[in-house]
Amino acid sequence: MLFFSFFKALVDKEVTVELKNDLCIRGKLHSVDQFLNIKLDEISVLQPEKYPHLISVKSCFIRGSVVRYVHLPAKEVETDLLQDATRRDTRYK
Repeated sequence: MLFFSFFKALVDKEVTVELKNDLCIRGKLHSVDQFLNIKLDEISVLQPEKYPHLISVKSCFIRGSVVRYVHLPAKEVETDLLQDATRRDTRYK
């Protein structure tokens, strides 16, 4: 639940999602659910020459199980709050 809450705070922020098939998609985070499925709006593919069929796509839904990394803008990550939440989460287990 820690990461779910963290991603919910990043709604309407620009993120880059790297998939397990090496596709990288940048877009505005529209929503995320408890399975870490991600919906992006205003997307762009980082390698359009490799994936020309995705150039015209404007929004997408990404299943959480195919995500390798989610790259976040450094200015949007509050590391102190994240560290505190991690400490609290491990205490209750």
